[in-house]
Amino acid sequence: MRVIIKIVFLIILIIGLLATNASTGEQPVSPRLLIVGTKEVPPFAMKTDEGEWTGISINLWRQIASELNLRFTFRELDLRGLIDGIADRSLDVSVAALTLTPEREKILDFTHPFYSTGLGIAIPSRHRSPWLPVLKRFFSLAFLKVLATLTLLLLGVGALVWWFERKRNPQQFNGDAASGIASGFWWSAVTMTTVGYGDKAPVTPAGRAVALIWMFAAIIIISTFTAAITSALTVTQLKSPVQGPEDLPKVRVGTVADTTSEAHLQESHLSFTSYKTAPEGLRAIAAGKIQALVYDAPILRYLINKKFKGELEVLPKTFLRQDYGIALQAGSPLREPINRILLQKIREPWWHDMLYEYLGR
Repeated sequence: MRVIIKIVFLIILIIGLLATNASTGEQPVSPRLLIVGTKEVPPFAMKTDEGEWTGISINLWRQIASELNLRFTFRELDLRGLIDGIADRSLDVSVAALTLTPEREKILDFTHPFYSTGLGIAIPSRHRSPWLPVLKRFFSLAFLKVLATLTLLLLGVGALVWWFERKRNPQQFNGDAASGIASGFWWSAVTMTTVGYGDKAPVTPAGRAVALIWMFAAIIIISTFTAAITSALTVTQLKSPVQGPEDLPKVRVGTVADTTSEAHLQESHLSFTSYKTAPEGLRAIAAGKIQALVYDAPILRYLINKKFKGELEVLPKTFLRQDYGIALQAGSPLREPINRILLQKIREPWWHDMLYEYLGR
């Protein structure tokens, strides 16, 4: 009887150890192949030229899957597809830079957060030279159109003065058309700029009437031209009109479509332009289409450091806390094992080294 009791006790002990091993991840939590949705959100999820996925979130997931002996394959989707795929159970897991929100929590489950940040604001760099944008404005199509219009106006006034002066004043406005109109163009230019060398002056009543009208018109033209140049210089002043989220109502704002940043701008009743991707929004700032792009701060910093360094920057102040987590199906048995490994991994030195590698200090 004692032998039988010992055997039964040994069997119970073995079963308990096996159950413990399963709960600690030494046995697969899910023996089937998991479908893991993701999307390119550098530096959290990125696709190499060879088609391999890497990044902060991806590397963390690989570590978790390795600990739990999970087999998986990646499926690339857009942000809406990552959320809807979990909700309709076509995906088992979604891994990218997914923010935990009450609305999303209603239809799916999240792991514990593995990274906390906030929304950031990207703006034109306040440390770049102000003269480059000015030069760009001077060579812009709009400015060249104004210059061409002014040239035609000078030419028209010069031709009109030559026409009235060509017979009675041939010494100053030569008789032939080409040289006479050229002399009229010179006269109209120096008169407009108030230089007035005095080498040429109309003597006929009609010519003097044109001259008088042109003098008053030139004052308006010069004033407008000066204001345009001053405006070009003012736009490039070192102090940005955006110092924080409180300044967003004053400027042209952009964001990324179907994100928490877009939802925040809508809730704040701010007008904005939505872009499909963050790089597209950053290019819009560089082109002067918008003055600020609101999106997740670490993603903006990474993209600017890679492609827009010295041209754009992210304000140091963040707002509206963002917690990134791994999305799972509601009631998924994977949640607890993944949470346990996740909390362990984000306390290890490799995690902090990776964050420094991708995000800097």
